[in-house]
Amino acid sequence: MAFSNLLVEDVNGVRWLTINRPTKLNALNRDVMGELQQAVTHFLHDGDARALVLTGAGEKAFVAGADIAEFVDLGPRRGMSLARHGQSLYDAIESAPKLVIAAVNGFALGGGCELALACHLRLASSNARFGQPEVKLGLIPGYGGTQRLPRLVGKGRALEMLLSGEMVDAAKALAWGLVNRVVEPRELRAAAQALAEQVLAVSPCAVARCLRAVNAGLNLPLDQAEKLEAALFGECFKTDDMKEGTTAFLEKRPPRFAGK
Repeated sequence: MAFSNLLVEDVNGVRWLTINRPTKLNALNRDVMGELQQAVTHFLHDGDARALVLTGAGEKAFVAGADIAEFVDLGPRRGMSLARHGQSLYDAIESAPKLVIAAVNGFALGGGCELALACHLRLASSNARFGQPEVKLGLIPGYGGTQRLPRLVGKGRALEMLLSGEMVDAAKALAWGLVNRVVEPRELRAAAQALAEQVLAVSPCAVARCLRAVNAGLNLPLDQAEKLEAALFGECFKTDDMKEGTTAFLEKRPPRFAGK
């Protein structure tokens, strides 16, 4: 697929989507959001792409927020519609049955921070900066930031970021659990690719069920979440992957998972 604002590259089963507006610090506008929607939908239905890495062009920014110029003429109804559209896209990323990684280089602010939050795993370069500065514009996050951030780092730390609008550096993001790993900028791509390939080596059936169990379970009482886990655990026993994995273990050989 060819896009005006996205670069697409497939490497060993991993699809790389690079938001390519470096002169605008990869800011999200309507065109970028529309292309992201298309690219994510294509990824979800493409059997050859088994994992996705989202990143930004250049070392200055992953995504430095939304294109504020597009906000000027919005009223309440159109503002809510804009938020719901962004939430729908980010929900699709979070609920993907295949791994999605954010490789965060530089600024991840506003909608860019929210995009990273929607991914399953987050790798950051040491120059990464995270923030939800919407309050400085008289706004609040609209793409799920007020909901995903406290679920990830806790209410107190989330409110500190949301109410102050100040940025968090990579070291603090790691300490808070906002990111999984921090690497030097020159190592970010290789680290994200290696992590994706590590996940690709295990059962795709099991990965999909782990993602579903965690994402759905976080929004359920513990007893209901455990019932969901048990049901998904039981489903594994009907898969060829489970048979192959247990047989390979007993035969002391590497498994060859087919994702069935």
